[in-house]
Amino acid sequence: MFSQYKDYLQSEIPERPEGKYTHIVVLRSTDSYAVFKTDDELNTARVRKGLHDPDTVTRLAIFKRKQTTPERLTGRELLRRYAVIDDTCKYNESFCGSCPDCVLYGYAIGDSGSEKSKVYTDTAYSITSYDTSHETFTLNAPYEDGTMTKGTETTYRFSEQDHVLPETFFPSVVTLRDGTPRSLAYLINNIRRTKLYGAQTTRTGHMTNRIIAIVFADGEVFSNLRLTQAVNDILARQDELSIPLDHDAVFEATLAATKELVIQDGVVYEIISGGALNETISELDEVFTSKEKLQQFLREMNEESRAYAERVGNTSKKKKGK
Repeated sequence: MFSQYKDYLQSEIPERPEGKYTHIVVLRSTDSYAVFKTDDELNTARVRKGLHDPDTVTRLAIFKRKQTTPERLTGRELLRRYAVIDDTCKYNESFCGSCPDCVLYGYAIGDSGSEKSKVYTDTAYSITSYDTSHETFTLNAPYEDGTMTKGTETTYRFSEQDHVLPETFFPSVVTLRDGTPRSLAYLINNIRRTKLYGAQTTRTGHMTNRIIAIVFADGEVFSNLRLTQAVNDILARQDELSIPLDHDAVFEATLAATKELVIQDGVVYEIISGGALNETISELDEVFTSKEKLQQFLREMNEESRAYAERVGNTSKKKKGK
């Protein structure tokens, strides 16, 4: 797994940063009406249209936690499904400190201990504007018979909610610092498997995550905002900004923007895309679509995480002995 890229990855999770960054460029696209909000309204930001277009535009935004939380919960679900972890490790309640989720995504429990996340991401921005990418719906709460009346009385339980339209694209970079082949595979699997994001995920919020490229580097690279602005510039030059955006055009523009921007970041890098990326994803699918191979992988990933936790003193057993 990732054997041809071993020089860019760690043989074991190091205790201190050693400057081996893996940046996964992901094109997120909504497949249904999604809701990304903090208070009552959708999250938005007023920013420049492009790197070379000084005009401003209001874009929809997906904050970091609305991306990472569903993905790490997907991983935790698999760890429980295959009996790698149990209820002694509870998300945002009582972290064990040694499982793959705790070690990679981090945690903090007051004075009881913490682990800094090795997975970095930031707010993602829509390519298209807020005005063309959302719609307001009126919602109601009917009685059990499906009507809004009970006897001679009519209920007035109505509300309005803005929703993100389907086929709205959010270019995003997910970074793994000092990852091993297993931790990188675990992260990619979580990203690809996660389908529901935002509020009301039991009813809507479907999203597809398409991996555009993997960038191995010795440092940080461009932000999500710069990536979105660069994609906007490319699509504008190609006259491809009509709504809804063409999937293939957005894919190619995101890959082109990645190659343009990483040159400007002053890092030593290698980009994996196209056939090489497809081959890598196929190798991962051989593991992640087999029950036996997936279970074995998760157990090995857990052993790797536990070995790290023992080296740095983050295991539950050591905490109890303090």
